[in-house]
This record gives sequence, structure tokens and C-alpha cells, in this order.
Amino acid sequence: MDQSFIFNAELIRRYDKSGPRYTSYPTAVQFHEKFQSNEYQEVARVSNEDPIPRSLSLYFHLPFCATVCFYCGCNKIITNNRKRAEPYLERLHKEIAMHGELYDDDRVVDQLHWGGGTPTFISPDQMQDLMEETARHFNLRKDDAGEYSIELDPREVKSDTLPLLRELGFNRISLGVQDLDENVQKAVNRIQPLETTRAVLDSARKEGFHSISLDLIYGLPLQTVKSFSKTLDEVIEMSPDRLAIYNYAHMPSMFKVQRQINEADLPSANEKLEILHHAVDRMTEAGYVYIGMDHFARPDDELTVAQKNGSLYRNFQGYSTHSGCDLVAMGVSSISKVGFTYCQNYRDTDTYFKRIDNGELPVFRGVQLDFDDVLRREVITRLICNFILDKKAISERYNINFDHYFAKELDTLKKMQDDGILRLNGDSIEVLPPGRLLIRNICSVFDIYNRQHKETPRFSRMV
Repeated sequence: MDQSFIFNAELIRRYDKSGPRYTSYPTAVQFHEKFQSNEYQEVARVSNEDPIPRSLSLYFHLPFCATVCFYCGCNKIITNNRKRAEPYLERLHKEIAMHGELYDDDRVVDQLHWGGGTPTFISPDQMQDLMEETARHFNLRKDDAGEYSIELDPREVKSDTLPLLRELGFNRISLGVQDLDENVQKAVNRIQPLETTRAVLDSARKEGFHSISLDLIYGLPLQTVKSFSKTLDEVIEMSPDRLAIYNYAHMPSMFKVQRQINEADLPSANEKLEILHHAVDRMTEAGYVYIGMDHFARPDDELTVAQKNGSLYRNFQGYSTHSGCDLVAMGVSSISKVGFTYCQNYRDTDTYFKRIDNGELPVFRGVQLDFDDVLRREVITRLICNFILDKKAISERYNINFDHYFAKELDTLKKMQDDGILRLNGDSIEVLPPGRLLIRNICSVFDIYNRQHKETPRFSRMV
């Protein structure tokens, strides 16, 4: 498939509104507290009955950070006291055992991810114990062929960290960078010299990690086109396999820590758009392929290859090549996807601890998908991953007439076609190069829940 794209500032301004990122459909806004742990446990048991067992994806949320970054919207615990991790890990081990009882041993873990927070906040012994406890209750791969990834703060990486992570089975890392400009770093309370990031990346290559990804954010205070251009030049010189360039969503009413950012220092809407424009041009010039939704990858990266052959997938951890997995998520606030359900753990540690101590899974809300949800999820996933949708294949798979079922949506898309964002063919919907940065807008047309609400502060801007 053609993976090129065109930056059209006028179109982006016209379509600039808030909307979901579609790491799930329905989104978490639709989760409800009637869905509890007993529903999840039944779905998990039923998932074992497939003639061909689906593999598993495991996610562990480790919420601890030694310092706070003012832009952060994650579920986190800020502390310098490393002992605070001990009671949390004790409960996490118990949760692992409870989940492990629900899944058959023949279900291989093809994907595993530690996120946070800062996963390396915990000690080497605690990391070893956590992986051993996981292996005790789940069927982990021993051939280094799965996607076993971890998020790293380079400032927390010691000389023995990367060798240990590689020994534990991790083969992919994501490094938080955000911006390399000193003034921007001071404004967001994240001082991280270039030399620190480069040393970790170089060491990761020596340890044989399969993939190294860097995370940047545009729209931070004191950023300019010139300053972010310098950051991009330095990042490109480090030559990561993948790069994510996220849009900073300033939502201080939802995330109190963002109130420490001086709003007067934030770039204007026009300058922010220019920063993005320069960033995508610079990444393309450097040979990276725009995968979609803020992500770039090298032409030979498995994500790029998967997008070309139509097998790319997206979940709560981002883009992936493992679409057939059931996702089992553990730790506070984490979200699982098993069968045709989503469920989320309690977001505060007190309630999380209480439920675990009572021998209960800490599920506090979720949703059971109906036929329409599953169908729309498939449509949104195909568009957001591959920029093209085979209407005939969807019709055959779900026994519908696509044009009749989605008549209202197709009528809405005609305006986007007039704007040159997409092309409505007889058997397909093709997102054109000017529309690829607007993929969230296109997907939102098929989101029946989002259609029921006016634009609200619940979601970030789509570009």
C-alpha cells in the first residue's frame, strides 16, 4: 500500500476538534460499574474454549515515579521512598495468581508490557521476582520471539539495568524523552541531558534489544519550531527504530499537575501546528514511515511491514503485530480486553489493595460489546491501522450490506471526500495522503457513542 501522506494545514485547522484516540472501541467513557469481576471471570473462562487457543498479551501497571513531570496525565504515585513499592508489588503478585487461574496453560504469552509510571523505579530484585511470579502463572515464551517491552525513563537506568531487563526476557524498550531543549525541560520539570538518553540507547543496542523507540511531545511550554527542530535533528542522529511524537493535551481541569505549567509559555495554536508540520516533514526526509496516530517507524520495521500487508493492530499499548491476543492487564487503573469485553481495575491504590486483600479481582467497571460494537470496532481498527477499509470483506464477515448498514456514515464521509481527505470506492474506503493526519476524525464518523455528545474536554485535540 501507499504509505505517503501530505500535511495540509488548512484542512487540519478546519477539522481541529476533540475526540477519542481509539485505543479501544467503545472507549472508556462507555465503561460502567454494572460490569464487575464475576462477568470478567466468566468471559475469561469461556475464552479458553476456542478450538485454536488465542495467545495472551499481559500488561502490568507500575505507577511509581521519583519526580513529577508537569505535562503528565498518567495514573502515577510520586515518591522518593522506594519502599512504597513493596505493598503494591505484594498485591500485584496476588493479582497475577488470580488471573493465572483463569487461563489455560496452553495459551502462550506473545506480548508483555510493563508501563507506568516508571517501571524501573522498582529494584532489580523486585523486577526479577515480578517476572518469576508471572512465569509461575502464565506460559511465557522462551525463544525471544514475542513482543516483550518496557517503558524506560533514561534517568532511572543504571549500569546493570539493561543487561538485567534483557536477561528477564525484554526485547523492546521505549524511552521517554519529550524534548531535549533545556528551557523546555525546566518548564516541565524533566531535566534529562542528551548524553543520558544517548548512553541508554547505545547500551540497549549493545544488549541486543530488537526495537528501540523514543517518545517526544509537541506543544510543550517554550517550544518553538526552531527549538523542536534541533531536538528532532539530535533524535534522528540517534536513529531509533521507532519514534512517537505526541500532541500535548493541556487539560488542567482533569490533571492537577498540569496547573504547574505557565499557560502563557505554551505555543499558540498556529505555532503548534507549524511545529507538527516541521516534525512530520523532517521525519519523512529522514526516511521514516508515518504509521499513523503520532507514530513513525523505519521502512524495514515490523510495524511498517504489518501495515503494508494489512495485519497491523492497535491496542492500549499502541500499534502491534499481535491482533489475536486477549489482553490481561494488572495493576491500578489497567484495562483488559478479553473476548468481546473490556474491563478496568480500580484507579486508587486503597481500593485496589482492599479488593486484593479480600481475595477479589479489583475490577470496578467494564463493558460487554454487542454486535454493533464489534462491527464498528473492526471498521475503526482497520481504518486507523491500514488507512483503507475493504467494505466487501466487512460485509461478508458480519453478514451485512455495508452501504445500507452505514448509509448515514457514508453520507457524512462524502463531505470528507469533497475535501480530498478520502476516496469512496465501490468496495473500499481509502484514506488519502492529506487525510492520514486526520484519521481520528474519519474514525469518529463510525463512533455511534461520540455522535451522541458535543465536543467536550474529555478528549484531546485530534491533531
